[in-house]
Amino acid sequence: MLPLFYAISLGIILGLRLLVLVAIADYRIPRMILPAANQSLTGVVMGVFLFSKNFLLLALVLQVFFGLGFILLIWAIDRPLYRTFQIRGLDFLNSFLAHLTDGSRALEDFFRKIGEEVTVPQVTIFFRRPKKKGLILTVPNVHPGPMGEIGGGNLPRGMQAGFQEMVMVPHGAATHDFNLVSEREIEKLVQAVAGSTRDLKFSQDATRSVRYQHGSVSILCQVFDETLLMVGTRSPERTEDLDFNIGMTIMSEGHRSFPHVAFIDAHNCYAGDMTYVLPATRLAMEYYHAGVRAIDETPLMERFPFELGISHVQVPFSREQGFGDQGIQMAVVKAGGQTTAYLLVDGNNMEGGVREAIRDFLLQSVDDAEVMTTDSHVVNTISGKNPVGLHVPVSEIIPCVNDALCQAMADMSPAEAAGSTAWCEGIVVFGSHRITQMASTVNTILLFIPVLSAGMLFLVFLLSILVYFMIG
Repeated sequence: MLPLFYAISLGIILGLRLLVLVAIADYRIPRMILPAANQSLTGVVMGVFLFSKNFLLLALVLQVFFGLGFILLIWAIDRPLYRTFQIRGLDFLNSFLAHLTDGSRALEDFFRKIGEEVTVPQVTIFFRRPKKKGLILTVPNVHPGPMGEIGGGNLPRGMQAGFQEMVMVPHGAATHDFNLVSEREIEKLVQAVAGSTRDLKFSQDATRSVRYQHGSVSILCQVFDETLLMVGTRSPERTEDLDFNIGMTIMSEGHRSFPHVAFIDAHNCYAGDMTYVLPATRLAMEYYHAGVRAIDETPLMERFPFELGISHVQVPFSREQGFGDQGIQMAVVKAGGQTTAYLLVDGNNMEGGVREAIRDFLLQSVDDAEVMTTDSHVVNTISGKNPVGLHVPVSEIIPCVNDALCQAMADMSPAEAAGSTAWCEGIVVFGSHRITQMASTVNTILLFIPVLSAGMLFLVFLLSILVYFMIG
């Protein structure tokens, strides 16, 4: 029986090498058969000298059996994704591994195949000051994912590259369904925002900031001439992605009083899962009612000339530690004797309690403050969990926040603001429910592949024994 087991082991080696090579090198099986077979064929040659003359026929037949068995297994792995999305699962895996190892952007080609075009509003507030650097606060309603440099993963840096002013890019209302499929889509957003500057009407008027609470939702609001700025959070409870339709509903309600409504999801409390806030749920209605109250009351607030101070601090922390390329940005607004700080950290959410610790520190110097993240997925490669504060204690973050605050306060000067709403057309995103469909397909594959693999190996073993006795 020793020749049989030796021949079986060579067949398994062939199959496993073929499976690994199509997964990490080239998904096209014909190109990988010879590289996969060279080791097992060498073993066959050695076996000819060790065993009887019938071993050559036995080994070659088993090589064919195991090769065909693993080819069928590879086909079964590949087929579900191809039928659903017209993409090759193992080719997708090739590209994913290439991204991890050498930064390849081949994944973007797959995302573009499954993507769909959308039109989304992007509200921007432009601030200008005499003889000082301006600020662009722009709220894209797309998602800065899916990971690393792929797609919109580094959206904040991409937006900054398009303008001379300091650009703050907080998170809008969007889930992973609105992930940009390619970095090239960022340029479309930049062009849309730049195009919205043609008819800007600047004003020195701003209200004091005011906070509205409904249930677990708190929204910090401030009006700049005809633009309403809203920053929503549920921290210290989970504050994750809001469905696009929730943001659109609040913005549409706001158009009763304001031409431009910038709604920001502060995205500042990671609480162990990444459940989206979906339309018509209790949480969605809390956001809605808090927003409607703000929309009803802020038009009546008194306006004042305002001052603005800005700062941009590069932090001594890496992407692996949860901080993106834009570091920490701050805008401090003083209107009617009240000072409000808007702090934006380039990262994907915050550990629970980090927002509160930073905000408490800021409130020692200002009247109100909100701490936001960009939701940049440049800090994520394999895992989606890498919030600010997970790897770096908040005690080490606060000195950077203090630097940003001191610089912004020293930078205060009279300012003017103007709002715009750019309709960004032809933006290619993953598409509605694509993430859910893909996850469901992959889960199905993972469910049946172990059973299929075991059945295939059992059948091949039986055939191997049958062939052994027929030849032997």
